[in-house]
Amino acid sequence: MKKEELVVENPPQPTTEKKYSRALRIWHWVNTMLICGSLITVLINSTLLDRDNSSIVQTELQQAGTTVSPVQAASVLHGMEDQVWDFHIYFGYAIATLLVFRLITEIYASPKRRLFKKVKFSYNDYFILKKNREIARHDFFVKSLYLIFYALITVMAITGLLLAFKHSIGIPESISHSIKEVHGFCMYLILGFIVLHLAGVLLSERKEGKGIVSDMINGGKEVANDNEQL
Repeated sequence: MKKEELVVENPPQPTTEKKYSRALRIWHWVNTMLICGSLITVLINSTLLDRDNSSIVQTELQQAGTTVSPVQAASVLHGMEDQVWDFHIYFGYAIATLLVFRLITEIYASPKRRLFKKVKFSYNDYFILKKNREIARHDFFVKSLYLIFYALITVMAITGLLLAFKHSIGIPESISHSIKEVHGFCMYLILGFIVLHLAGVLLSERKEGKGIVSDMINGGKEVANDNEQL
């Protein structure tokens, strides 16, 4: 009679994955360039192509041997301004497309990578479990700030698309003006977020988060992923 063989199954080994996924890194850097491009168009139109500069255009054309009236000089600026706004709209389309891409990656990401999950558990750590209060407070603040940023980007994308297609969908001018004010107000809030984000990155590079910029480029060190449902 043969002895029964004892079969020992090896426990499944946890897989490893980068700290920042490739999809998130691509989204981050492309979105950064698009937002910067969009803000640059606003800066150009609010400074170089401002209607108050029509006198400069008039003077330069006169020195070149062409005499134009103030109204004609203002028309030149207006035409150039429209060209820049066209680029602003294109940037807006791209940002809206990237936002949809980010939402899709959020849905299909592993539970540990989902922002809402991260906010929820950082909230639990700080307000309920009350463990490592200083670290938990910082973690909750940072993740909540990112959540607010995504909300602002969403509002910016929706209001921007409404303004771009206001004539096609028949938005009255009074409502269009209100939408434009909301769009502009969100832009200032996003500028504030950018300042806070850059300041936070610089502080992290000098303290415990050193290497965060390079991590966002190459993905960072691999971390264990046991597919735990958080």
